[in-house]
Amino acid sequence: MQRYTQQRNAILNALVAAARPMSPQEVLVAAREATPSLGIATVYRNLKLLVGDSLVHAVELPGEPPRYEVADLGHHHHFKCTACDRVFDVGECVADLKRLLPAGFTLERHDITLYGRCRDCGAGARPRPRR
Repeated sequence: MQRYTQQRNAILNALVAAARPMSPQEVLVAAREATPSLGIATVYRNLKLLVGDSLVHAVELPGEPPRYEVADLGHHHHFKCTACDRVFDVGECVADLKRLLPAGFTLERHDITLYGRCRDCGAGARPRPRR
């Protein structure tokens, strides 16, 4: 367990307040409200330590760098906005995924990411081109 510095607390508090997975850059912007001198290298270093302490975990989306969220959320899925690139938590899980499996297969785990436009971006925003 690491010593909790002002910077580490600001980073953890930013993730808690956001209540959604955040990129390191988003964490930096949010945590600077409490610690204006915070730098991106400090964010990366502290995210790694917080993951090591099991307080934060990385959210891996295909083809993208990880985003981070608090680790005590339980099983859930994610929604990625195609207009603003933010990622949000989806609390419910699809019922009875086992029925989709071929005969004789065993489901061990699953991860579902939904894609569309968030409430802020609405239907009128143009999606960003995929890289």
